[in-house]
Amino acid sequence: MTELDPVVRTVEERTAVVIRLLVVLSVGLALVIGPQLARGNLVPVGVLAAVTLGYATALAVGEWREARLLPPWLATSIDGALVLVACALTGGADSIMVAALPLVVIAAAVRGGAVTGRLAALVAGAGFTVAAVLGTDPDQPATHAWLAGAWWTGYLMATAVLVGVLVRMLERQLAAAAESRARALAEHEAFLEERDLRARLLAAQEARLDGVRVVLHEFRTPVASLTALTRDLDRLSEPSRRVAVGLLAEHAVHLRDMLDGLADVAVQEGNPLGRVRERPVRLAELADAVLDAAGVAPARRAPRVDPPEAVVRCDPQRLRRVLTNLVENAARHSGDAPVELDLAYADGRLVAEVRDRGPGLPPGQAGLVTAKGVALGERRGTAGLGLWIVETIVAAMDGELSLQPREGGGLTAHLELPLPAA
Repeated sequence: MTELDPVVRTVEERTAVVIRLLVVLSVGLALVIGPQLARGNLVPVGVLAAVTLGYATALAVGEWREARLLPPWLATSIDGALVLVACALTGGADSIMVAALPLVVIAAAVRGGAVTGRLAALVAGAGFTVAAVLGTDPDQPATHAWLAGAWWTGYLMATAVLVGVLVRMLERQLAAAAESRARALAEHEAFLEERDLRARLLAAQEARLDGVRVVLHEFRTPVASLTALTRDLDRLSEPSRRVAVGLLAEHAVHLRDMLDGLADVAVQEGNPLGRVRERPVRLAELADAVLDAAGVAPARRAPRVDPPEAVVRCDPQRLRRVLTNLVENAARHSGDAPVELDLAYADGRLVAEVRDRGPGLPPGQAGLVTAKGVALGERRGTAGLGLWIVETIVAAMDGELSLQPREGGGLTAHLELPLPAA
């Protein structure tokens, strides 16, 4: 038998106690209307009806209070015994009480299965045959009682077989429905997993493309500087040439680091910034390298490092990319005004500020300009990756970046990064 849901089982048992109570009441009403049905045994039949009514009422009250008094199989057995006694007292083979026996067999087959139902039919048929022989009027021929017993035994067996078939059909339908639900759930889970996998693949692909865009964007500044330096190298004086050669070497190192980052993008998942390569960095040298890389003329430079000898441990390529992008933006929007770069290190925290005298930002645009693909001002319509790269790198370094309007006009880019001392 398929295990029934507790709610379904409760409904089934309550239906059974209601039917039992209605059958007892209908028998009592029939005796009141037609006392001759008792066949001269009105007192014992009345007592039996009263006892059965009390029994049925007790089972109904207990079921409604969820305090079951008897196991279902025992209640069904008692029902059958009471019906057989009633048959014996009300005419045996001619008793109308036999009509309740199919209900007992149906209840046994539904509760216990096909085998239990057929066994209950055989017992009930045999019991009715005995009741028919004992309760039939003496003036009736003996064959009448035996024929009635055989007839009802066969009828009860047929009822049990039919109920068993219907129960098996219902079980198969329930099993098919459960299998269909399980298959639907499995297909739904597979769809969700496929969708998540597709989303992860798309995200990984987008991360790789972001990495390529970042590196291509970052190549622009050192390549432009290299082009300008190599073009003017022959016309420079010896001291200036030595400075230019030093800048060429620094740009070559920077390009090498970015090529390493591009290689990282080719082998790593989901990180457009490449691997972290930490080493000691002197902040004063970093400030000069950033201003050189951003192409800020010496007359426009206003660097400040506090303390001047500060050395931190970080990925210089990432930090340089951040500061170079900020200084480039400041220089591009400031005209001929100085670009101020302040680096202050204390208690394991680097505070950097890049200040310019440009037009600043329109109200409400401070958060927008760091989005990917957004470019404002004279570069509107370009790739718009500079400040997005800055924001992405700062977030990867657990830092904070804010763009604030500067008193007297211009913009202040305020950056804070947790960095250990070298």
